[in-house]
Amino acid sequence: MNAGNALFIVGALLCLVGALSTVIARSPIRAAMGLLITIIGIASLFLKLSAQFLAAIQIIVYAGAVVVLFVFVIMLIGADTSAGPPKSGGSVGSRIVAGGGMAVLSGLGLLLLARFDGQPVRFGPAAVGHGDVEAVGGLLFREAIIPFELATALLIVAVIGAIAVARSKARPRPAPPESHESKRLFHGPLHPRDAQRPLSKEPAE
Repeated sequence: MNAGNALFIVGALLCLVGALSTVIARSPIRAAMGLLITIIGIASLFLKLSAQFLAAIQIIVYAGAVVVLFVFVIMLIGADTSAGPPKSGGSVGSRIVAGGGMAVLSGLGLLLLARFDGQPVRFGPAAVGHGDVEAVGGLLFREAIIPFELATALLIVAVIGAIAVARSKARPRPAPPESHESKRLFHGPLHPRDAQRPLSKEPAE
């Protein structure tokens, strides 16, 4: 096993562990940390594909900006780190359906992998300029300009929606003070010296 294969195995494990922790974690902060682990694994896979610029952008932009943005949004919403069990049956049903669908897709993938009897296709050496700034910028701002702008708008809408949800939360109002006549008359210190202003010039006993 060479260094490239070891890097691929480590990156794949990081992606799987991070993705599972993002989906399974009940705490939003832990889910964001799982997303960070997934991004680091994707960056290592980019390194395996000789795309050093994409690996650096993956770390700088996604791990250094997008995940931080998600954490700020979670802090703004004020999600509890110890979320309780779901209160409605619909949430449990959706989780069961999602887990069953994931199990079926995983089984189909393993079945197709077991039935594959051909030789894996080996990639040739990367061409000069593969994955550099000029190639990525040309692809991003020519063929992929519309998805790029849509992703930017999606992030902005998500942040605005999170702020709107945080501002529209119902805040508990303090209970009004009891307006009782006896409390209004006899409220205050029981002895004049307790108020540091005696009623007469004679010292209080």
